[in-house]
Amino acid sequence: MARKIYVSLLLFSVALSLSAQIPQPIRNLLSHPAMRGASFSILVRDLRSGETCFAYDTLRQLTPASVMKTVTTATALELLGEDYRFATSLSYDGSLDDGVLRGNLYIEGGGDPSLGSSHLLSERARFMEDWIAALRKAGIRSVEGAVVSDESLFDTEGISPKWVREDLGNYYGAGCYGISVFDNLYRLILRTGATGSRPKLLGTEPEIPGIRFHDYLTVGAVASDSSYIWGAPFASDRYLYGVVPANRERYVLKGDIPDPALFLAGYLTSGLEKAGIRVSGQPTCHRLLKEAGRWKPGKRTTIVTTYSPPLRELVRITNHASHNLFADALIKTIGLRYHPRKGEVISSFDRGIRVLRAYWEKRGLDLSSVWMCDGSGLAAMNKLSTAFVVDLLSYMKNGSSNRTAFSTSLPKVGVAGSVRNFLKGSALQGKASLKSGSMSRVKGYAGYLETGGHSYAVALFVNNYACDGREMTRLIERLLLGLFD
Repeated sequence: MARKIYVSLLLFSVALSLSAQIPQPIRNLLSHPAMRGASFSILVRDLRSGETCFAYDTLRQLTPASVMKTVTTATALELLGEDYRFATSLSYDGSLDDGVLRGNLYIEGGGDPSLGSSHLLSERARFMEDWIAALRKAGIRSVEGAVVSDESLFDTEGISPKWVREDLGNYYGAGCYGISVFDNLYRLILRTGATGSRPKLLGTEPEIPGIRFHDYLTVGAVASDSSYIWGAPFASDRYLYGVVPANRERYVLKGDIPDPALFLAGYLTSGLEKAGIRVSGQPTCHRLLKEAGRWKPGKRTTIVTTYSPPLRELVRITNHASHNLFADALIKTIGLRYHPRKGEVISSFDRGIRVLRAYWEKRGLDLSSVWMCDGSGLAAMNKLSTAFVVDLLSYMKNGSSNRTAFSTSLPKVGVAGSVRNFLKGSALQGKASLKSGSMSRVKGYAGYLETGGHSYAVALFVNNYACDGREMTRLIERLLLGLFD
């Protein structure tokens, strides 16, 4: 009996000791009613000394949401280099005689997610102008064939099977393929009337041939919409659900282009026709030709090649705008280094993930808490620990030749990107560069913080909290201000 009492007292004293070691700001957060049943992890490390400043449950595997992009972009910089550029080429087969191409025009996809991107406004329409000018320079006045998109660089699994249904069809859930264009999204233009009515669909920008909308939207007395577009990859049907604001002459919803490769083949065909270059065949793509047994690869002649901005710029867009398509294109491009074993069937996503894991394991990082389904963080089944994230952040700051490209890709809090309102007006505004991540009942931040003459690597995750997301953001702001006051 006495021994049992002794053991109980010992365990109680250890618990008190551990509790005393937890900083008060962390204890304040953990004691909040919204944290009952939630999971929380934080790690802060001094980058100069390597000393752990604050830590709580650092090996806990939690859903990171878009904080996963820090892992993807760091790996891409390490393996591809900050000057890497994606290439998309226009080529032809057959013969060219007296201005007539008796063969097909091919758009050869190099996995570039930035072709015509709205985040590169000066480049948005230039690729089409360059392609038409190059065709004219080559003397092509008509095409006795078709425009064919060759998106075979990646597989047809454009989206991770681990994504949830409501993400499919929305612009942020766009599929990633060997060919992408215009961020793989369109804008659906609506005109709304009185509360309780249905909006009028005015069309899409750009026009998506063959797309069919099934409108179940309701107009309501709201300031912003709570709606979504649902649809599967390659499917023409799109379903509209939710509520949109009343009495708007022009209201925009964004969705994903169902088949970017086929769309671009059609878009180029229309552009050529407008420019006076006749095309006799119907636009098509590698996927459709292969399914029909009509894919016949042969010798091609390159007409022009369009290059993306350097990787450091694409990584900056990925982390500033939290661009899912860019991140997934990076993980798939990394995966091109993977060589499958004989008879092995493996997706483009999984190839990239295996290459990523092998790279960091060789650098001594512990990946036992890393579970990846994509490069963007959109899958709720993704898991990271703050211990791994801080190890990676420390390596990128202290051991990488790409440290500047990586650290400047993270937006400054209260200033820019997805964290432009985070810690705004506080003592930490502009002193931290953090990648944020959020989805339903998930919040996370990771990056660097400079204050008091010290530089820190910071990572924190909260999962399954029981309050509004904005309230949790305020609680995390209070936590960081308390720790770094």
